[in-house]
Amino acid sequence: MSVSSPSSFAKYFKVPFWAQILAGLVLGVLLGWLARSQDISWLVTTLEKVGDTFIGLLKLAVAPLVFFAILVSITNLRKVNNAARLASRTLLWFMITSLIAVAIGLVIGLVTNPGSGTGLTPADGSRPEHTGSWIDFLTGIVPTDVITPFTELNVLQIVFMAAVAGIAALQLGEKAQPILNLSESVLELLQKALWWVIRLAPLGTVGLIGKAIATYGWDLIGKYATFTADIYVGCAIVMFVVYPTLLATVAKASPLQFFKGAWPAIQLAFVSRSSVGTMPLTQKVTERLGVPKEYASFAVPFGATTKMDGCAAVYPAIAAIFVAQIFGIDLGVGDYLLIAFVSVVGSAATAGLTGATVMLTLTLSTLGLPMEGVGLLLAIDPILDMMRTATNVAGQALVPVIVSAREGLLDRKAYDEAHASPIDEPEREKQDAEPVPVAA
Repeated sequence: MSVSSPSSFAKYFKVPFWAQILAGLVLGVLLGWLARSQDISWLVTTLEKVGDTFIGLLKLAVAPLVFFAILVSITNLRKVNNAARLASRTLLWFMITSLIAVAIGLVIGLVTNPGSGTGLTPADGSRPEHTGSWIDFLTGIVPTDVITPFTELNVLQIVFMAAVAGIAALQLGEKAQPILNLSESVLELLQKALWWVIRLAPLGTVGLIGKAIATYGWDLIGKYATFTADIYVGCAIVMFVVYPTLLATVAKASPLQFFKGAWPAIQLAFVSRSSVGTMPLTQKVTERLGVPKEYASFAVPFGATTKMDGCAAVYPAIAAIFVAQIFGIDLGVGDYLLIAFVSVVGSAATAGLTGATVMLTLTLSTLGLPMEGVGLLLAIDPILDMMRTATNVAGQALVPVIVSAREGLLDRKAYDEAHASPIDEPEREKQDAEPVPVAA
């Protein structure tokens, strides 16, 4: 009689990652409700510390991860034929999907009137400490030194420095190879450490969801019911209607298979509320969906810092209408066109971090709407940000699949065999594999 080894025994009883996340969500809601209903202050504090620690660990890796991911992704394009074409097509599809998403947000906002009947007044709002404007956005891209962007976590400036370094490395050629080797090693080290943090996501879920319920309760959600529903419905339409339609018609690929493969990254994004924190997992599932690694290593980091259909398209469109209605300001066709312009061009301002306050202030300042409107939405923001970030990450995986399919690079067999689990570290054999040949 054979006896199962400890490893096979553990594997048999291993709980799927999605089930761990789901259990964390349920437990978080229950503990949050218990803490609020029974006024258990120590439980509220515990949930807050657990959630904040998880987000803190994610943010700890953000600055160096973004820098080395962007630098390496740009230099990896030298391994791909027609790199300029792929980069331009990627950017084009980023803009197309963002335009569709902002149009959906505007339609939903105009139909539902989210600012009506809330009982909120302009006096309930407050100006944020930091606001965004086009001047700030444009001048803020270039850092004044190389240290401050990392200490203050200015992702946009980090992206700028990484892009400059990557382009310079391409120009230097072989002379820059030692730096590139070091950068790739550091990136792998950061991704390895971040994978350990990702494994803590179920525990982080308990703290984050529990804190939201314990702090805000259901009353706050009720006051913002229409607005909250608008954001969730808008993001759901983008993710489950627009994206599948594009997959079926443009990429000629199964939408169901896409979500099966991309779901681990989408669910982690929902919990962590960080596109950058989810980036290693997003890249893994994108490669598992048949996108060549050389191209995915460019498109996913690029998307994690600039592709924000939830935070930078659906959300600011509905939020601008909400704020305008609270303050009794009528918006015209020109204003709606400005919202679309800001969403398509200014999405890099969100930079993959939790929250979309910078993008919202940029939109409001462009329209000339009161900045006090931001204060109306800050309380409900964590609840909204979960769905927004999940939509962001779904789009960041979608575009590389579409571009790869259009360019004849997509591994259809790998796409059809993509699966949602197990969620493990990136396979070493994939890291050591030969470059994927791409079509001319």
